[in-house]
Amino acid sequence: MIKSRITLKQLEAFVCVVDAGTFRKAASILGTTQPNISTRIAALESVLGTVLMHRDAGSVRVTEKGTALLAAARKVLLAGETFLEVADRQDLIEDRLRLGVTELIACTWLHDFLRAFKGLYPGVRVELDVNLSAEIEKDLIAGQLDLALQTGPFSRQMDGSLPLGTYPYCWVVAPSLTPPATFAALFDGPVISHGRHTRASLGLADAARARGLAVNQIVHSSSLTSCVAMAVDAMGPALLPRQMVMDDIAQARLTEFTCEWLPDTLDVFARFDPKRTPHFVRAAAELAVDTAR
Repeated sequence: MIKSRITLKQLEAFVCVVDAGTFRKAASILGTTQPNISTRIAALESVLGTVLMHRDAGSVRVTEKGTALLAAARKVLLAGETFLEVADRQDLIEDRLRLGVTELIACTWLHDFLRAFKGLYPGVRVELDVNLSAEIEKDLIAGQLDLALQTGPFSRQMDGSLPLGTYPYCWVVAPSLTPPATFAALFDGPVISHGRHTRASLGLADAARARGLAVNQIVHSSSLTSCVAMAVDAMGPALLPRQMVMDDIAQARLTEFTCEWLPDTLDVFARFDPKRTPHFVRAAAELAVDTAR
């Protein structure tokens, strides 16, 4: 038998310091103090008789031995989580889920997802970041997010990736305005679209240039919610994901119209790194699949 000189809290502190990058951030994540984290790491190093990391001006450098032990520490922590899952005591899992979502998801089914996740893992705290998909991917690759619910395409593939569905775009206009009869007629006034560097807006600008139309009429907003509000306020026709404006169309605040051009549909995925994240992150991704349906 292994004597209980090494604790799960010590291993948790070790893994968290490496992932967070500093003792201060790890202490904040684990809800304790920086001296407590230092004490746990020092005690673990003392029992093992080896140095796991070097402290350098607020940051840490993991030693070669520490790197080898890091993977083993993750396995031990995952085994502890598995033990609670087998016992059907997910309520005893206390952790955090760093979740990145696009605004489209935040404005549609995110609240249903969060309620369902809270019911399954009441002890897991969700830290939410709503951002553009490109920024979410950067944070996911950097290890600053555990789970991303985002739109493709992606610059890097992730081992954990579950499709959440496709979301088509549509053209809408306020009922007080006459829907443009042609694509060219769209540009007789302001045309509302998402952020300048989003795939839909880039495609819209390319389609306009290909027809010899000026793109300075395109009004960009990094907020889809603001785009909807501008369309409802009759500032001009808007290119938006249909899921965002279904209620506005149903309640006659906006009118959908056809146009000769639409961007490709949005493909949405739940993405995570199964090598680094707890089991509940995959469970959250699978729950997102169910909720999105």
